[in-house]
Amino acid sequence: MENKQKKLLRIGIVGYGNLGKGVERAINQHPDMCLVAVFTRRDPALLKIEVPTFWMHQITDFIGKIDVMILCGGSAKDLPEQVLQVAQHFNTVDSFDTHAKIPEYFERVDELGKKSNTLSLISTGWDPGLFSIARLLGQSILPDGADYTFWGKGLSQGHSDAVRRVDGVKNGVQYTIPLDSAIDQVRAGGNPLLSAAERHQRVCYVVAEEGACRETIVSDIKMMPHYFDQYDTTVHFITEHELITNHAGMPHGGTVFRTGQTGAGSKQRMEFSLTLDDNPEFTSSVLVAYARAVSKMVVAGHIGACTVFDIPLGYLSPQSAAELRASIL
Repeated sequence: MENKQKKLLRIGIVGYGNLGKGVERAINQHPDMCLVAVFTRRDPALLKIEVPTFWMHQITDFIGKIDVMILCGGSAKDLPEQVLQVAQHFNTVDSFDTHAKIPEYFERVDELGKKSNTLSLISTGWDPGLFSIARLLGQSILPDGADYTFWGKGLSQGHSDAVRRVDGVKNGVQYTIPLDSAIDQVRAGGNPLLSAAERHQRVCYVVAEEGACRETIVSDIKMMPHYFDQYDTTVHFITEHELITNHAGMPHGGTVFRTGQTGAGSKQRMEFSLTLDDNPEFTSSVLVAYARAVSKMVVAGHIGACTVFDIPLGYLSPQSAAELRASIL
């Protein structure tokens, strides 16, 4: 029993919101892993969970006891700070999803990892992550073509987190809604030129703090770079009760298209789509699978930062390469 236990991939969770809870559940579905500890900025005693829970400042007590840390904070403010703290001592996986800032984020994490002899997989999940892989496949196979990514209809974790951080916002969620007219044009093979606003709408439901200026809240949300400034964004103010009653679920999904021509002008279309009842739980499942892949990359001697483009898909599986060839190739 002791030898078997030593073979388990030892995971730590940083942050215990929706994503952290999803990671805990996902680990339970993988018999080759075990959850060692959860680290939080809140009082650990308040979480009341069976997993050992510690303050963030206690994380260095686990150097050498955890193989991969999965960072479950938000992209707006948490991850840019936490990854630089945690990756000094641990291999990490995160879901940083501010697309425009990924290159500079990668450079910072890569520099730290090479100094610290650790490996950090950044920006995984389903977009960026699985959708990124779908776009790469499409561009590589259909070089004469166009990419289209549609998100939703669904509740975006990253955008909802950004909304909640606006001054005067007590709570809130954001839904991304794809426009059917745009999807129909893509499926028809017309290769339309579509701006961000022509592909999606963003709808926010906000609980304002007492006395907060609602006009300022609306302006701050609509003008937020990388999140809302390029989109047709609507902000609805609701009560806390309405938020709990009508917006407790977290569905999401979307589709990546690559349309193009091959040979003598034959029209081709590739699609990769997701329909998710629970966005954080699915994202968590992706993070956990990639934690396994990171552990294999570490054994192979990799350090610094990496993305899903750098990791062989076979590394996500608990099966060996020979088993994969025999079972699903």
